[in-house]
Amino acid sequence: MAHLEVQNIVKSFRSRSGIEFARALDGVSFDVEKGEIIALIGPSGCGKTTLLRIIMGLETATSGQVRVAGRPISGCGYDRGMVFQHAELLPWRSTLSNIGYGLEMKGVKEPELSRAAGHYLELVGLNHARTLRPHQLSGGMKQRAGIARALAIDPEVLLMDEPFGALDSQTRETLHGELLSIHAKTGKTIIIVTHDLDEAVMLADRVVVMRKGSAGQIVPVELGRDRADMRAIRTSEEYSRKRTMIWEALHDSERQAA
Repeated sequence: MAHLEVQNIVKSFRSRSGIEFARALDGVSFDVEKGEIIALIGPSGCGKTTLLRIIMGLETATSGQVRVAGRPISGCGYDRGMVFQHAELLPWRSTLSNIGYGLEMKGVKEPELSRAAGHYLELVGLNHARTLRPHQLSGGMKQRAGIARALAIDPEVLLMDEPFGALDSQTRETLHGELLSIHAKTGKTIIIVTHDLDEAVMLADRVVVMRKGSAGQIVPVELGRDRADMRAIRTSEEYSRKRTMIWEALHDSERQAA
């Protein structure tokens, strides 16, 4: 049994009279193994973020089902954590307090709350910023805090919606390495939505190329989990081959949509 199962997800929108006027997702299905990193890539409007929000429980599918560890999901749950495009930290809280917010909602009390929040603060390299407020943090530091906040509730699946899209290229590449390091330490199952081909190839074990409302080709990347030397990987023949495969699948899906 796969760790996460996306089974024939349909998301349609209807008028008050019940007439369907748009369909965002049309029978999307794929499985994710425990500890795998899956990237969802596709043109704008193909339903990537809608699908991620359905997996999180923030939106309800018209039909179909999502299962985590064999359990069908019903709304949000602590078995899933989400990192948004912008960290959306609470401005009146310190970095440490923001990371601990989900734990508070989960009912964790002191001193366990501070211990757990401090552990994830250190995991993402923000120990020096524990007392700072969000306006005192750089964009990359805010995203690190958002990742730590999602990890702190110890979810079985980490969902990431273009978490590095608003950052400059140097910061983005630094965070790619940090995310892979976090994955090596935690073994979390991760699904990441991205528009960036290089990001998809660098981070994912498999890339799901989405067409308009559906999952098209699934490309295994198979670069291995040890990606400490990211420069060597980016210049490798295998990296170039996989990037080309995904580029071709992506443009095939765009032509089919047209």
